[in-house]
Amino acid sequence: MSEEKKDKGEYDLTGSFTYVRKAAKWSSCPISNLPEDIISRSSDVGVIPDEDMRAATYFQIDHSVISKTVNEKFRDQVEVMSTREAIKKYDWFKNYWWRLIRRDADKFTHMASSMWDHGYFIRILEDQKVTLPIQSCLFVSTDNLNQNVHNVVIAEAGSEAQVITGCASHINVHRGLHVGVSEFYIKEDAKLMFTMIHGWSQGFDSRPRSAAIIGENGAFISNYLLFTPVRSLQMYPVAYCSGENSKVRFNSILYGSKDSHIDVGSKIVLQNDGTRGEIITRAVATDNSKIYMRGFLEGRCEDCRAHLECRGLLLSDKAIIHAVPELLAKAPGADLSHEAAVGKIAEEEIHYLMARGFSEREAVSLIVRGFMDVRTFDLPAEIEKRMKRIIKVISKRSL
Repeated sequence: MSEEKKDKGEYDLTGSFTYVRKAAKWSSCPISNLPEDIISRSSDVGVIPDEDMRAATYFQIDHSVISKTVNEKFRDQVEVMSTREAIKKYDWFKNYWWRLIRRDADKFTHMASSMWDHGYFIRILEDQKVTLPIQSCLFVSTDNLNQNVHNVVIAEAGSEAQVITGCASHINVHRGLHVGVSEFYIKEDAKLMFTMIHGWSQGFDSRPRSAAIIGENGAFISNYLLFTPVRSLQMYPVAYCSGENSKVRFNSILYGSKDSHIDVGSKIVLQNDGTRGEIITRAVATDNSKIYMRGFLEGRCEDCRAHLECRGLLLSDKAIIHAVPELLAKAPGADLSHEAAVGKIAEEEIHYLMARGFSEREAVSLIVRGFMDVRTFDLPAEIEKRMKRIIKVISKRSL
């Protein structure tokens, strides 16, 4: 199995950039002991310094692992460590290493394989219901750095957990390249909610490469949030519903600003009876940004159902949103559907709100905030409040 997606060539990543591989070594410490500017930036992407409020924490700066701790209350429920540590500790780990994504899938997976800079291993033990979120942060503090991580998450049979990953760069980082390979294994009757929040700098390039496999009666929910400008982002996670009655949902909210080039898609492959899938994407494009929303549903069995929905909101005459929905049914009973809509804010919506006492600017701001609503993501309360504050600022800035 592989991610089956290459950089499409609409954007020249390399250009004249040569990324550096040398970074200063950071010592292990609690997150609360990190410099305030790093704490602030990581908090913006959902990673909090109070580790007692999390079941477990993994924090990596550049090529150094800073924290890999498990809350004492969850010691018998969760494992967290570097993937370099996991591959040395467990002989069976090789069964989960480069199994869903090919090393040679594209130049970025090859880069992550040949120049591997740690990454997290998270394992939720069998039948354990983890009541606090697990958090991880992949942070870049060195300007023009290339960071390549390989992550593995295993939700054992009957387990349930929420993982929040924040990826961010320091305020003094102007450009760089992050390559993140992630493999997810959701076993029978397990449920995993995974939320990824990106906060890169305006000149940064990001290439996540992700794949998941879901067992019988398992469920995988993947949330992705991007609110800050980025030089380029390209990702196309794929989920395989291999077990009977397995389910997957991809939710994405994208905000394109400045000269951002954003190419985000998701693919769902329904391989067994009773499988269900959904891809929901919301995109707002301002300034000179370009957003490509891709979605692919593939039904390989009689009793499977999936829906794809892409909605884009253009707030600039120079911005571009391109929706690319694809459906492929390989069995007569496969039920696949899609809905796509891209355009500017409807005048009647603005007039409706203005008739109720709002100014035009207030009306536009309310519509943008509603369009980017994160309530369906089921985030922890403190993160949802922070995301709402960010969206409120964005909606005013977009006017």
